[in-house]
Amino acid sequence: MKAIELATSYEPKDFEDRIYAQWMEGGLFKPVDDSARKPFVIVIPPPNVTGVLHMGHGLNNSIQDIIIRYRRMLGDRALWLPGTDHAGIATQHIVEKRLKAKGQSRHDLGREKFIEETWKVKEEHHGIISTQLRKIGSSCDWSRERFTMDEGLSKAVREVFVSLYERGLMYKGEYLVNWCPACGTALADDEVDHEEASGAMYHIYYELALEGLSAAARAACPEGRIEIATTRPETLLGDTAVAVHPEDERYKDLVGAKVKLPLTDRLIPIIADAMVDREFGTGMVKITPAHDPNDFDCGNRHGLERINILRPDGCLNDAVPEKYRGLKASAARKLVVEDLKALGLFKEERKIKHSVGHCYRCHCIVEPYLSEQWFVKMRPLADKALKAWKDGQVRFYPQRWENTYRNWLENIRDWCVSRQIWWGHRIPAWYCPCGETIVAREDPSVCPKCGSADIKQDPDVLDTWFSSWLWPFSTLGWPEKTADLAAFYPTSALVTAYDIIFFWVARMIMAGMEFTGQAPFRDIYMTSLVRDKQGRKMSKSLGNGIDPLEIVDEYGADALKFTIAFLTSQGQDVLVDKESFKLGSKFANKVWNATRFILMNLEGRNLGDPAHVALTDTDTWIYHRLDAAVRAVREGFDSYRFNDACGAMYEFFWNDFCDWYVEASKLSTRGGDDAEKDRAATILLDVLVKSLALMHPVIPFVTEEIYSKLTASLPAANLAAPAHPAFACQRLSGMAEQLMVSAYPAPDDARRAPDIDARFEGLKEMVRAVRALRGEFSIAPERKLKLSLLFEPGFGGADFIRARKALAASLSNTEEFEECPAGSTKPMGSVALVCKGLELYVHVREAIDTAQLADRFEKEIAKEKQYMDKTQAKLSNQAFLDSAPADIVAKEKEKLTDAARRVEKLGEYVRELRS
Repeated sequence: MKAIELATSYEPKDFEDRIYAQWMEGGLFKPVDDSARKPFVIVIPPPNVTGVLHMGHGLNNSIQDIIIRYRRMLGDRALWLPGTDHAGIATQHIVEKRLKAKGQSRHDLGREKFIEETWKVKEEHHGIISTQLRKIGSSCDWSRERFTMDEGLSKAVREVFVSLYERGLMYKGEYLVNWCPACGTALADDEVDHEEASGAMYHIYYELALEGLSAAARAACPEGRIEIATTRPETLLGDTAVAVHPEDERYKDLVGAKVKLPLTDRLIPIIADAMVDREFGTGMVKITPAHDPNDFDCGNRHGLERINILRPDGCLNDAVPEKYRGLKASAARKLVVEDLKALGLFKEERKIKHSVGHCYRCHCIVEPYLSEQWFVKMRPLADKALKAWKDGQVRFYPQRWENTYRNWLENIRDWCVSRQIWWGHRIPAWYCPCGETIVAREDPSVCPKCGSADIKQDPDVLDTWFSSWLWPFSTLGWPEKTADLAAFYPTSALVTAYDIIFFWVARMIMAGMEFTGQAPFRDIYMTSLVRDKQGRKMSKSLGNGIDPLEIVDEYGADALKFTIAFLTSQGQDVLVDKESFKLGSKFANKVWNATRFILMNLEGRNLGDPAHVALTDTDTWIYHRLDAAVRAVREGFDSYRFNDACGAMYEFFWNDFCDWYVEASKLSTRGGDDAEKDRAATILLDVLVKSLALMHPVIPFVTEEIYSKLTASLPAANLAAPAHPAFACQRLSGMAEQLMVSAYPAPDDARRAPDIDARFEGLKEMVRAVRALRGEFSIAPERKLKLSLLFEPGFGGADFIRARKALAASLSNTEEFEECPAGSTKPMGSVALVCKGLELYVHVREAIDTAQLADRFEKEIAKEKQYMDKTQAKLSNQAFLDSAPADIVAKEKEKLTDAARRVEKLGEYVRELRS
């Protein structure tokens, strides 16, 4: 065959963009058009349309790409559907920031013009993140790309809103919500990040109103005032009661009395409610229904007035005394404390650490705020989602996230879905002066009740997550009955970060069960967080973030993907720095250089069909190891243990194939027998091609580039790797034109050879012993050493090793060994090494430090004795002997015997070296 040119150095920039373009031009990211094939579908967690790729995206999308490439090569109808999210609050913030720089606000533009400007920003940013995803090699079907505000998804959002309203699951009411003063909108409970912060507990006195106070009440509170404690003293201006526990004997006579609310002219009652913890503080709690969730519920139970003291911007409003109006909460708090001190109503301030809610977008402190909002009634939806999990329709990887999922659904609260911004899906509700509320699939022109045309649409938009929770089926065309919906729903797997299990994962399952009757996916793989080497979460403020595109630019996309996958252990966060990605780069470089060496031995060879080529024991061994690797990698991918899969392919290619088999094959490729060279070259190429296919999902670019060189250069008759039947239209004389659509290696029982593997392991042990000796005593690799072997009587691997003298010599760079007669003593001037079933004598005494070697052997003796003590203790344990299978006990005894023999032999060597 003719020479195959491969550049002398691995330079991913030379081919990654070209290879990706070829995949795109060939339409290879689209699912195969074969309805008989099983679909495998992933919908991408839609990144913000105005966002940029960070390392979390790098991890998440690398994992998705590995899965979809693997499934594509298995012959599934693999679809990875991409798209972006309109990100209501975040995108509007960008536009408003631009307007602010011009001295304008959205109100200056008006709603319609502002929306036009936001669409422009969307179009400006839309291509950025998709381009970045292409750069890291994401094999999405870009022809199906969706956006959460495109026409189809907007129709789905409206259908769901109206359907929920018709089913009594969507309602509007005045409730306490989480309010972000900076963003000017309500937030769902899940959108509040609780962070520990320094604060204080302020102890304050409320004076009893003496008029009408009973004698029992006076006796219960002789000081004439009660003590309460709060972390937010400014909220007392909105208090409407003080509560005590109904069974608290201390205060039973005070229930029904009134207190003077400090700094106001109001009187508020003392009530009894079981929400009060009698053991906390004084057992008296101020009740502010408009500014605390628990107080809100308490106020509803007792019919208390709700006094909202905040404006939407977070400043105090006209419901408070004039001196506090217009102040931010922090400033009002300081002034309230000063005024309480002046009145003698302030007892003390105690510093504490407590949890404070922050907006998940802008990180401003969130205020509990009384507001009229739209809510989804979640309990009925949550029950269906819980049942889907209990019935096994969904399963989590790692499984421990099931507990988090269950706990949240069992304690769920209604979802506030209205947002006081302009960018997003407008709520499809209209209001008429007659009091009628119209919720409709199509925009109404008149009120159906009174016929008035004076109807106005709700100004709010829906929470961004309201469109995202429909993503698995809205992207496939729902509510229309499309071909894609029929073919690809429900989807197969979801890959997402654990920090949005509430925002997105659970809600998608709820929506899927409610509107399609099926869980939207079966497998849920929760990725870990990417942290720096110190374990810190990557952030702009710490300056410890890593840009995935910088990694691609420096090391290549394959290095990014392989490193991330290799380090991703299920359930554990990934710790990386830029240096970490050298791991993936070195592996890709190893694949490149190993291929170059193999290709040098193919020129001029007449390659045969590997299925009909006679195999040596060494060939049989490498096929056995390949089969073991195939099984391990597939098991890793199937169970979402990507580090196990990557570790198995790394171990096979770097160690088994390159370090052992390729080295062993030099006996054939450098010999003078052309027929043997042809035979060896055929097997080398076959194992290489199968290895490329095995590794492709994780290092797709370098494997595809090498594969393309092979398909372009090999004679058609010599192309032996069969393509998957699903890709018959893309075959080239038995070899798929593109590696990414060739068959993934399958387990092959006919390749299993455990006996050969065990015997070869004995040969490798010999070679490793010599190599270790060279390394420890700095013996030059090119120096040929002389070996002698003494086999133990009855050692079953002796004939196997005898027949491979030349191979052992080649792998260890020694002369072919001489076998010592039974009963021989160690040759003078040699160093003895103990291997299983034999003693190995290396004639290098004049080249090494004998004292150093004796020290090493003594350390090995100490280690072996520790092992023997541990094993002997196990074998002396009657419980172990009674419960362990007989073969396990026998193996432990055999190990103990081997260790004792090794200690004896090493002791002899030490005595000789010390003499």
